[in-house]
This record gives sequence, structure tokens and C-alpha cells, in this order.
Amino acid sequence: MSKLKMGIIGFGNMGTTHANNLTKGRVKDMELGAICDIDPARLEAAKELYPDVPRFDNAEELYKNGGCDVVIVAIPHYDHPKYVEMAFSYGLNVITEKPAGVYTKQVIEMNEAAKKSGKLFGIMYNQRTTDTYKKIKKMVEDGTLGHIKRIQWTITDWYRPQAYHDSASWRSSWAKEGGGTLINQNPHQLDLWQWMFGMPDRISSHVSYGKYYNIEVEDDVTAYMEYDNGTTGVYITSTGEAPGTNRLEIACDMGKIVVENDKMIFWRNTVSEREFNKTNTKIFGLPECWKCEIPTKPASRTPHALIMQNFAESLLNGTPLIAPGYEGINGLTISNAIHLSSWTGETVDVKNFPHERFYELLKEKIANSNADKKVVKKQVADTSGSY
Repeated sequence: MSKLKMGIIGFGNMGTTHANNLTKGRVKDMELGAICDIDPARLEAAKELYPDVPRFDNAEELYKNGGCDVVIVAIPHYDHPKYVEMAFSYGLNVITEKPAGVYTKQVIEMNEAAKKSGKLFGIMYNQRTTDTYKKIKKMVEDGTLGHIKRIQWTITDWYRPQAYHDSASWRSSWAKEGGGTLINQNPHQLDLWQWMFGMPDRISSHVSYGKYYNIEVEDDVTAYMEYDNGTTGVYITSTGEAPGTNRLEIACDMGKIVVENDKMIFWRNTVSEREFNKTNTKIFGLPECWKCEIPTKPASRTPHALIMQNFAESLLNGTPLIAPGYEGINGLTISNAIHLSSWTGETVDVKNFPHERFYELLKEKIANSNADKKVVKKQVADTSGSY
């Protein structure tokens, strides 16, 4: 059987990564079919790298005449839903880069278009392929951990200096990027949170805007999450700390899990804390606890290729998707809720998230954005909305 042809919309940082994976044979059932970018310099670069691959300066032309089975949308965040919906209208299967969009209202519309099309829809949540997170998800689902009491994820190793924020006009603005560290660096982790632990029911937050940098969007975030079953969570992230930390801690009836420095430690109680508490009579009693290092496979060096291969297998053989595109709204809802709580001072009801209200408040931020006045000190070849 001939390979599926993949069209790439946006030949920036991520677009070139995807093209490289395809042309290096890392996706056995797909090949590079076409490239689109609105920047002539990027199309010239594509021509030099892949002279035999058709090139387009207009996405609709690629959708019509590129001869592709699948497209991946790797352009700035606001445009993801528009170009995904357009691809579905031309009968194409679609993978979108993260995030699914900037605000939930547009992603709801995108998901509806995907369902109406009947085509396969995926999202580039490549960190779902990481063995550590897969094992945590399984342990939560099969009851190995018992009830989850508290989750804390501190991920502040996203350091980005002022030069980064000044490197392109679309960066770090409400009008062109739609936010700061939540929408740029953190979509993978917010997705992993809900993928492993489920969606929180309520969120409140404290967020700083331009605390460390001359930017209008968030660069320091602390969010408090509540679940109806009693689980609580704290999510901390920043682009202003160096060297920063990446530590995930899960407190549960059966002990705790700590993920840090490429190790996963399960401090495992020999009996559930709740069961221990029912029978213990010692005033300082503690359940016996074993320190267990859980072996995990190193993360793949080409996780994006794994998502594309899985997508191909789903098209060809019906294999379940690792990252269905419809699920992109979940992590984005968490992100939007964190913003909304910080703007209003309210605890946000996630299950009944006010999509229209959030969008109206975001439009106010966009109207007052300084993006068009931004001076780009150094042009960097990256319009893909990547890290």
C-alpha cells in the first residue's frame, strides 16, 4: 500500500520538525506530500531542502490541489481552528499543533466541524507518549494509588529571557499569541494533568502579568484546583526562574509519587492510609512505607513522529488515537479558567465554563494589546507558535 501523503501548513519551527521526521523515514506509513507557508523566504527554504515536494503560499490551494490525505496545522495559535475547519471542508484528515486554539469558543466550533466532516482528527500532544505519564495514568485508572488526595506540579524550567519575548512580533501579546506561558509553554502539561487525573471542577488562581519581563501577558502562575471527590491540586509555572524546577508530586491513600530529574519514585504504603487510620491506636503511628523506584523508559527523541505514526495506523487500521483532537479543549479550558479567575478574582466553575464571557473579556485584552507597536529586536525564523 502506498504511503499516506502529509501536507504541512506552516513551515516554521514545528513545520520543519515534522518535515524532517517524514523525510527521514521516522513515520513508516506517511511521506511528505506538500508544504505551505505565506512567507516567500520559508517557501524558498523548503524548495532548497525538498525540491520535489509541491509548495503553496495559500493553505486553501494546498487543500484543493496538494494531493494530500492528511494535513498538520502548525501556524500561530489563533489560526489553528480556522485552518483546521477549512481542511475538513475539503475532506482532509487533520492533526493540529497544540494548543487547539486560544479560547474555548473557537475550539467548540472546530470540534463541531470535525464531527460533521467524519474525518480523523488528532492533536500533537506528543508527551502522552512518555512512559512516565502513561504509567501514572494507568496507576490512577486501575486503583493502584487509591484515592488521590493532592496533586502538585511545579514546572518553572521554562526560562525565557527578554530577548526571547522580543524576537518576534507575535510573541507574548494578547492580540497575536493569546497569552503567555499558559498558552505557549504549558499546553502539554495542562493536557497531561487532565489526561492523568481528570478535569478539575473548580479553579482559582493568582497570576502575574509582566512580572519579570516587559510583556503584557502572564509570566508567573499559581493555580488551585478542586475536585468534587475531595482531590485538590496546585499548578505552578513561570518563565522567569532559572534554573527552575520540574517536579510532579501526587499524594494518595497508598503513599505518594514523586517525578523529578527523570526518576519516578513511589513511596508506597503497605496498607492504605485510610485503612491504617481506622485501626491504629498509636498517637504518632504511621503506616509502613517502602521506597520504590519505578522503572521507566527514556522519553523518545522523536515523539512527534510517534503521534503521526499512530495517526496513520488509526487511518489505515482503526488503531485508537493517542491524542484525539477533540480532547484539545480540555487543557485549554483549564488554561482559560486560570486566566478568567485571575481577571475576575472568582473561583471558576470548570464544568459550566462561561465560554462566551471569557471570549468577551479576551477581546478587551486584544483591543488594548500593544502587539502592533512591538519592536522586534532580532528576527527569528519561527512563526509556528512553538516553544
